[in-house]
Amino acid sequence: MTNRRKYVITGLVIMVLGFLFTSLYVRYYQKLPPLGEDLVVHISEPKLLYGLKADSFHVEESTIARNQNLSDILIDRGVSAQTVDQLAKNSVAIFDVRKMKAGNRYTMFYSRDSNRRPLFLAYENNSIDYYLYPLTGSLLVTAGKQKVTSKRQTASGVITSSLWNAIKDSHISPLLAVQLSDIYAWTIDFFAIQRGDQFTVIYDEDFVNGESIGPGKIYSASFTQGGTDFYAIRFTQEDGDSFFDLKGNSLRKSFLKAPLKFSHISSRFSNNRMHPILRIVRPHHGVDYAAATGTPVYTIGDGVVLQKSYQPTGGGNFVKIRHNSVYSTSYMHLSRFAAGLKVGAHVRQGEVIGYVGATGLASGPHLDFRVYMGGTPVDPLTVKSPPAEPVKPANLTKFNVLRDSVLQQLAVKRL
Repeated sequence: MTNRRKYVITGLVIMVLGFLFTSLYVRYYQKLPPLGEDLVVHISEPKLLYGLKADSFHVEESTIARNQNLSDILIDRGVSAQTVDQLAKNSVAIFDVRKMKAGNRYTMFYSRDSNRRPLFLAYENNSIDYYLYPLTGSLLVTAGKQKVTSKRQTASGVITSSLWNAIKDSHISPLLAVQLSDIYAWTIDFFAIQRGDQFTVIYDEDFVNGESIGPGKIYSASFTQGGTDFYAIRFTQEDGDSFFDLKGNSLRKSFLKAPLKFSHISSRFSNNRMHPILRIVRPHHGVDYAAATGTPVYTIGDGVVLQKSYQPTGGGNFVKIRHNSVYSTSYMHLSRFAAGLKVGAHVRQGEVIGYVGATGLASGPHLDFRVYMGGTPVDPLTVKSPPAEPVKPANLTKFNVLRDSVLQQLAVKRL
């Protein structure tokens, strides 16, 4: 081959390679930022479950079965009894494994190899709190919390039978009814709500891993009962946040309206009631709230436990609380007392003191609730109590701005 021919072939090869290189450059590199500009590389973050990289394990989710315990779960999956015993001991200061509840979720993490060795167990005590049990190595148990994200929501409804049912019919978590009843406990008698009453509430809905876990913080609400509007506005002051009405008065009163939630009045205060068991007419100086056995009973105000015993004359298990020099209350027919409740102990408003039952002379489970003023029984449904501290004068301007904004939001949401 002559030198001339070699030069021609070489030139053609160089031209082809140059064309290919140029094409590749245009196709793949022309969109790169100019020199000196940052090159952003998007790398997806690994999915975390209970602080562990889920992709690094074979993950298996399940729920605690009835009468199932930690030993049952782990030994069935090949974990030694010695390891389980040590985990239980290491967990004592953090969580008592005997208190694992049926229906609660747990997650097993296995190695991704063919052996599928169990490496971790995560137990959810509730929607947020969890406990992580390493099944190898140090066996040190740790407590953790799920990351919670919130989304602002608005809910409205009209009462047809009860607040609980109205919220449930609106496809809202019934837990919102519990929160609303707590906020309005000193203002609205939920045993007297009527068909046509309505509510609007602005609140946070909380999510964990994209799954709703129910309502979080409530910001404001309006409740119309018998044609009267009752507003609740969350406002933060130096000593914390609380709920106030439109004038800046606290919704918190000295006494709760009722000592339990979601029941109905089966008998009222009377001086001559026919006793359902003795079949004789005698005074009934209290209000009977019919409710399921085990329903929590709350003290309606701060006070000191005067009595906690069994009344053989008909009251069954009962608790009596002195609130101040004027008022005291009693709670009768309890199925049991709250754990740790003792005579002489100080209790706070809304604290559980016992549970509904039918001890003593009772035809069914209910709470016989009584109020005494200066030692004389008075009708619990007519007792009035003074409000707690209002918005401080120095904060009124700021509160009024918030109030006006809230009124506009609630008015728009109700339309």
